[in-house]
Amino acid sequence: MSSRTTRTTRTAAASGVAALVATAGLGLGAAPAHADPLPAPSTTTCDPYSSTDLFWYGLVSTKVEPVVTDFLAVAITPGTTGTRTSTLTETDSVTTTVNASAEVTADFKALFAKVTVKVGFSVSDSKSTTHSSTVTSTVNFNSPGYYGVFRGTRKVTGQYVRYVCARSGSTGYWINTTPNGPGAFTTFDIPEVGTVSCASPEPAGSLRATARARLFC
Repeated sequence: MSSRTTRTTRTAAASGVAALVATAGLGLGAAPAHADPLPAPSTTTCDPYSSTDLFWYGLVSTKVEPVVTDFLAVAITPGTTGTRTSTLTETDSVTTTVNASAEVTADFKALFAKVTVKVGFSVSDSKSTTHSSTVTSTVNFNSPGYYGVFRGTRKVTGQYVRYVCARSGSTGYWINTTPNGPGAFTTFDIPEVGTVSCASPEPAGSLRATARARLFC
């Protein structure tokens, strides 16, 4: 091989390496340097013959926020105290979803079981919504004032990864069913009905404080 051919080959090889490095650099730059690894099963193998534990879920993130779903402001003047039944107006709604679908299959119960442990209260683990055509509440108002009658819940949103136990011969292996990134979920706590008033402050960040803010005290 001539020296000229050798130099040409080396130059082409160097250019190819430079292009590869540049491409790798672009790929690395696109991903956050501080990104934490996604959760995964502690072992690569699983029991494909088990009647349970065929799915494994890992929580990537969770967020809890109070949501007032139905509300009515009531002004109680002197001489009008007593028991009354009020029909509330829907202001918002929460629906249990997985990847934006309200059709939640039974195998996702394991996901919501982990969510329950994470947030510290029971959440809906099946097809469910807070929406209702009519919400009424009977309240005994003992003194004059400006009150809010509400119905609401704690909405929980987050991301998850999901693995399924796939059989290969007599052995099972965990297969990631969310290889393109975490899935998303929404669920909620048992709805609460109550009253708030301008005369009584409520704990910051609570559902009751969110309802009281609607009174513009």
